[in-house]
Amino acid sequence: MSATFSVNGVEKVATATNIADLLRDENVDPAARFLAVAINGAVVPRSQWEGAAINPGDVIEIVSPAPGG
Repeated sequence: MSATFSVNGVEKVATATNIADLLRDENVDPAARFLAVAINGAVVPRSQWEGAAINPGDVIEIVSPAPGG
């Protein structure tokens, strides 16, 4: 089943059901250092990514440092 939600300001349709799945779908290494994820403005601790459900209409922000600062 697919859902529509926003990832970093872009509407996406995906089958991901939790943050860990979404990161893999977005080709983001969930083990990367200094990576943060928020759902609807609330930061989700890395230890909860496997269980943090993504629901239709959610606004998700994936933040990681850019090379060169």
